[in-house]
Amino acid sequence: MKTIVICSGGLDSVSLAHMVAQEQHLTRLVSFDYGQRHRKELDFAAMCAKRLDVPHDIIDLRGIGAALTGSALTDDIDVPDGHYEEESMRVTVVPNRNAIMLAVAFGVAAANDDQAVATAVHGGDHFIYPDCRPAFTEAFERMQKAALDGYADVSLYTPFVYRTKADIVTEGARHNTPFAETWSCYKGGKTHCGRCGTCVERREAFDLANINDPTIYADPDFWVAAIAKKGLG
Repeated sequence: MKTIVICSGGLDSVSLAHMVAQEQHLTRLVSFDYGQRHRKELDFAAMCAKRLDVPHDIIDLRGIGAALTGSALTDDIDVPDGHYEEESMRVTVVPNRNAIMLAVAFGVAAANDDQAVATAVHGGDHFIYPDCRPAFTEAFERMQKAALDGYADVSLYTPFVYRTKADIVTEGARHNTPFAETWSCYKGGKTHCGRCGTCVERREAFDLANINDPTIYADPDFWVAAIAKKGLG
């Protein structure tokens, strides 16, 4: 199946790209610049496209991102420390981000005669991000079938939507994903901070998968306390 992958440059989407490249027909990677403070992730998406020898489209959504105010990812608001399952992490929501990106990606797929759009939404995202939940992805695919009816037949491929981050690490390792060449940290510093929700979840996932984490963290031990706090919540 000719499939494009929405690739941020993060662990999840890069692992998905490697999986699709081996199991299906990967045609291109599509990334989005929405003014995110961790824009350096796009460099890792570009590295992935080069490694897999496919075209890479970076689509400029900065004007849209600027209008979606109130998120720590796009505004001058501190990214909170802690686990994703804390209420404080809601400040990292960019309203309708996945819905907007998927709509554009489906248009790209239809224009290029691709048959599927793959996205790496997973079970760990469900608590905070409504447009990562199965109810959304299923409804979105139905909507796109109607939107493209008679013009193109494009499916939504979400192999991780009912799976955990640890499952993604396992799949990534199975498909030879170079984890050190992925970027997760929302703070966008020189190295992964080790304290934000994405860093804590990333470190926890490697531990649960029992796979070595090659990531360099500024605070490599913070995740232990964050996980313990989650367990008490």
